[in-house]
Amino acid sequence: MARSSSPAPSSPARRARDKNRPLIEDIRLLGRILGDVIREQEGQAAFDLVERVRQLSVAYRLKSDAQAGKALDRLLKNLSSDQTVSVIRAFSYFSHLANIAEDRHHVRRRLVHERQGHLQEGSLAMSLERLAEADIRAADIARMLSQAYIAPVLTAHPTEVQRKSILDAERAIAELVEQRDEMPSAREREDNEALIRARVTQLWQTRMLRDVKLTVADEIENALSYYRSTFLRQIPRMYREIEAALPGHEIASFFRMGNWIGGDRDGNPNVSAETLRVALARQCETVLRFYLVEVHALGAELSISSTLAPVTPAMVALAAASPDASRHRSDEPYRRALIGMYARLAATLLAWTGTEALRHAVPPQNPYLRADDFLADLRTIEASLHAHQADALAVPRLKPLIRAVQVFGFHLATVDLRQSSDKHEAVVAELLKTARLEPDYAALDEDERRARLLALLNDARPLRVHGAAYSEHTLHELAIFEAAREMLARFGRQALRHYIISHTETVSDLLEVLLLMKETGLVRGVLDGEGEDAAVADLIVVPLFETIGDLRQAEPIMRAFYGLPGITALVLRSGREQDVMLGYSDSNKDGGSFTSNWELYRAELALAELFGELGRAHGITLRLFHGRGGTVGRGGGPSYQAILAQPPGTVNGQIRLTEQGEVIASKYAHPEIGRRNLETLVAATLEATLLHPTQSAPKAFLEAAAAISEASFAAYRRLVYETPGFTDFFFAATPIREIAELNIGSRPASRKASRAIEDLRAIPWGFSWGQCRIALPGWCGFGSAILGWIGTEAAQRKARLALLQRMHRQWPFFRTLMSNLDMVLAKSDLGIASRYLELVEDRKLGKRIFGLIQAEWERTAEALSLITGETQRLASNPSLARSIEHRFPYLDPLNHLQVELMRRYRRYPEGSSVEDPAFAKVRRGIHISINGVAAGLRNTG
Repeated sequence: MARSSSPAPSSPARRARDKNRPLIEDIRLLGRILGDVIREQEGQAAFDLVERVRQLSVAYRLKSDAQAGKALDRLLKNLSSDQTVSVIRAFSYFSHLANIAEDRHHVRRRLVHERQGHLQEGSLAMSLERLAEADIRAADIARMLSQAYIAPVLTAHPTEVQRKSILDAERAIAELVEQRDEMPSAREREDNEALIRARVTQLWQTRMLRDVKLTVADEIENALSYYRSTFLRQIPRMYREIEAALPGHEIASFFRMGNWIGGDRDGNPNVSAETLRVALARQCETVLRFYLVEVHALGAELSISSTLAPVTPAMVALAAASPDASRHRSDEPYRRALIGMYARLAATLLAWTGTEALRHAVPPQNPYLRADDFLADLRTIEASLHAHQADALAVPRLKPLIRAVQVFGFHLATVDLRQSSDKHEAVVAELLKTARLEPDYAALDEDERRARLLALLNDARPLRVHGAAYSEHTLHELAIFEAAREMLARFGRQALRHYIISHTETVSDLLEVLLLMKETGLVRGVLDGEGEDAAVADLIVVPLFETIGDLRQAEPIMRAFYGLPGITALVLRSGREQDVMLGYSDSNKDGGSFTSNWELYRAELALAELFGELGRAHGITLRLFHGRGGTVGRGGGPSYQAILAQPPGTVNGQIRLTEQGEVIASKYAHPEIGRRNLETLVAATLEATLLHPTQSAPKAFLEAAAAISEASFAAYRRLVYETPGFTDFFFAATPIREIAELNIGSRPASRKASRAIEDLRAIPWGFSWGQCRIALPGWCGFGSAILGWIGTEAAQRKARLALLQRMHRQWPFFRTLMSNLDMVLAKSDLGIASRYLELVEDRKLGKRIFGLIQAEWERTAEALSLITGETQRLASNPSLARSIEHRFPYLDPLNHLQVELMRRYRRYPEGSSVEDPAFAKVRRGIHISINGVAAGLRNTG
């Protein structure tokens, strides 16, 4: 029989289509169901309108059909308010559903690669293989992890537009879409589709926006939902993967979660001592209820009879201590023990949170005083199972529960305290004035302040005068410190570890917080004391360096701080740890993206050198805390590349970083994707610590970056801060005013009641530019800097361009910046952005400033292409390029309609009320469009 000829290999385009077919099918399924729901709920005319807008937008975007663009413009401008809101809702929900489909496809492709034995960049498996290839032994990795501290920190900020009700419905849809991959029969898929349709109907009939502004308690609940859906189960699963890769080695609990919500009062007057108590109580309740569910399930699983399998004496004692007297379980020691443990957990829940467990085999009694006591009981069960050939029973639930208790304790996550330095100064000034120690503390110069504060830190006496009337501000601030002491006593050191000082500009900013801690019992003893009188601090005092000027002063401030008498000894007695937080957002708003990143790089190198000295002399460990946002303009971008791009010697197994805004939902709403993102942090930290080169970048690279930064800073400041009318343009051509009104966070959008860009929070600043598709903070200044630096003289241009290309190939810091720049340019769209010019009343001003923005954007795009050699955006990231190609035609109508509604909204007289239905509908439509654009762009927070 003749052999058949082998088929010709498929083309790359064909392979890409095949890979993406399940994604396209999911998007079409969800889009079709959404369309059916719209037709059913709103009528055929509404469906036809949405479909017409979709067709015109696709033709305009993908086929460059100018006539379609004009038709779309006419259609959208003539819609009624009701029609506009209906269309906006449709396209907003399509963005949400497309995200679900993309997330599922991401997991699907990852599984395909794993089954084929292909390791993925950023995965733990890939990192561990690289370590093995570098002859780094498992024992060395385990030793490094035993000293490591890695912590993502969830924060609430005024860009988080998702309602929890929407998130819950979307999680349900994501689970149903995932189930379809394992459904062979048509009947099962039909039943599944019916369930998806029910959830999409729920979405359509659920209010997308909040009617009232979020409270801090609401933000706490939103954050806790990610623990229930992802962290409580996926973090132990991640540890299990590490244990499997490093058999025979004890893996320390190096990875923990952090949280700002309830403790971050910088610019948020709604955060108080009470919100701190609520945050920790709700965290405690969340983790205890999780343990109760797991202990109950363990009781069902460990039905072992002592007549069939022996148990250890310790296990016999644990069972005997249980109040369970049921004769039916007299020969089931594990069940009896677990019923007793459940009763103790239920009693702990009642004592610490005032809430009750859902079920009781025996009444709650004998509460656990510490998580370690609960852990010891679980260890007793584990040891007994191991001793009698029942290890297999410990694997599914007991071992993950043990790891959960090691990581989460009874506190769940470490809550950070944060306040601005000027607020501390005001409290110290009032305390000193009332005590007649210093009539005008604010008038002292820095040297005088240091001397006065050190003297007070060496004085055992308190500052407060009994019976004196202090201001509300001082009482409010001191109450937070006192609540922290109370919470530490209850929940332990892991519940509260850090006190962050925003706007740290001087050494006295650090000393002021130490003095307030001493005043409230969080520092015991005095700086110059000996033995039991020597000062010990319960919290790590963490400076936050935010602006370009602050970053440049970071190392000198910390060197001077540690040079003060008694400070080094205090840190040694208090745990030998020093966290330093670096702010990406404010430094970017201050000096532009490139300069911000360069100054962060320089500050990290300087701090690493200082703490290298302190580490060698005293064993003090530096941990950098990166205040990264979602957008590239706020330090965002892929975490794996960001960590690997850190300067040599600055990670060392120690890193904290913030997770903010919409990024929290996109990273952690889906459990599997959440675990992958957590793994990425560990993988990058392992590589940065054990594989990263220790030598500095070449001198030529550093000198070039410094020169480019200086030019970029000048170009950015020239446009943003020195161009007449730029502030007016920003407030007119972006939805900053509308964002400030949106009920999307408990924190005000501006620090002061002014229109100055300096006073505006960096978060709504970046969010607003993202909404109008300019994304200016992520790229502004770079193009002018590069083109100016390489110059026009042929030989110089050739040499400097060659150097930039070598920096791109060889320097992770520079390569990551270029990758992020590529992404932000790809997500920007000046064609869409030009529509927002219609909102600028001064046409001449709008045209002039938009022309400057457009020219700088084009210079930046040209500079990036010269460096990377790629003329197409995202040529090296085809998956993101495909994502943008699929979703942008559905995003564009939201921007068009946002402009139209903002124009209508701004015509209403000032003081218009939401009691006016027409006004309320327009306002609601704008806010829904903000939600939809944020969902479509994903990393906008």
